[in-house]
Formats: sequence, structure tokens, C-alpha cells
Amino acid sequence: MKNIIITGATGMTGGIILKQCLESKEIGKITSFVRKPSGVEHSKLNEVVISDFMDYSKHQDEFKDIDAVYFCIGVYTGAVSDEKFKEITVDYTNRFVDALKEHSPNAKFCFLSGGGADNTEKSRMSFAKYKGMAENYMFANLVNAITFRPGYIYPVEKRQEPNFSYKVSRFLYPLIKLLGRNASIKSTELAYGMFKAGLRGAPKNILENRDILNFIEH
Repeated sequence: MKNIIITGATGMTGGIILKQCLESKEIGKITSFVRKPSGVEHSKLNEVVISDFMDYSKHQDEFKDIDAVYFCIGVYTGAVSDEKFKEITVDYTNRFVDALKEHSPNAKFCFLSGGGADNTEKSRMSFAKYKGMAENYMFANLVNAITFRPGYIYPVEKRQEPNFSYKVSRFLYPLIKLLGRNASIKSTELAYGMFKAGLRGAPKNILENRDILNFIEH
């Protein structure tokens, strides 16, 4: 039975992964790091409220004997200042990686990144630059890191869209889908790809949108 950690379980993708983990007979314990209680209860769910995602000093035991991590913490571009966006995207990831490296360095680390992530760290787009920075740090410190770079993620379950552009994208999804296998992915497909990689590994450590689709189909 595997022990896993999930962050961002209250979000769209993380929430689906959590459900898959709860239903899986291969997973014995799930530790979910949350900012506030989610209300979800299950015999194998250990929900840990984290007051500061920059400091895991009080939660070191939670990182021991971990087999896989689903790291889905994120924030939408424009929702916070650039400084806060970098902190959430880069610094939160780095501090988590530090704790995982110390206690479970061989765990599979499945990171929710995004299409266009720039590993040169030179992009003028904050999202691309900061996701690239986070990826570089995890690849330098973890031996089993896998990054997922989806295009537009279509919410299978209806939700309150975070901004106008997402409302437009949802409306235009039938057209976006016609742009090819690197343009979009359903939330359930992305979640299943990450879930599967955490248990089985993946064919490579950087999975673009088309790679995720190929991975879940075989």
C-alpha cells in the first residue's frame, strides 16, 4: 500500500486526483496539505492544515516514507501581484521539495506545471518564467520528478470561472480542441495522467499536453 501527499486538493485538478486516490486500492494513506479544512472525511485521509507553505518545520514527520506526491498548488495569472505569484509558484514548490528531499528523496513527484514553461527562465511571461524556475529546482533536487504541461484545461465539472478569459475559453472549447492534441485537455484526463504517473511512473520527465494524452491512452 502506497503513502502519498497531495497539495491543492481543493482545486480543480487536485480535487479529482484526491477522489482517485481515495478510491484506489493501491493507496493506503493520503496526506493532504490544505490552508483550511475541506470538509472531506475518509478513513485513509490525513488532512493537515498548513498556516505557512514556506515553512514545513512543524510537519517533517508527514514527509517520511512517501511513495508519491501530487503537487497541484497554483494561482491564476492576474489574481495576485507578481511578487505573490512568484512566491506561490516558485518558493512554495522549492520549500516543499526541500522537505521531501530530506525525508523521501525517491518519491515520485508529479508537478502540475503548464504549457510554455520556460526552463531558460528568460521568458517575459511571468507564468512561463516562474513555472520554469520551479521545474528547474525540482529536477535538480529530486530523482523522480515528473512535470505536466497541459494546454487549456477544460473543466469537466461546471465551476465558477476565475476570470473572463476562462469563461471565453470554456465557450470556445469545441474550437480549441480542433487546434490539435497540444492545445487542450479535459480536467479528468490531466488528473488521471498525474494519478497514473504517481503509481507507475511516466515514459519521460517532461510531459507536454500531447504526451499526457498519449500516456493515458496506452
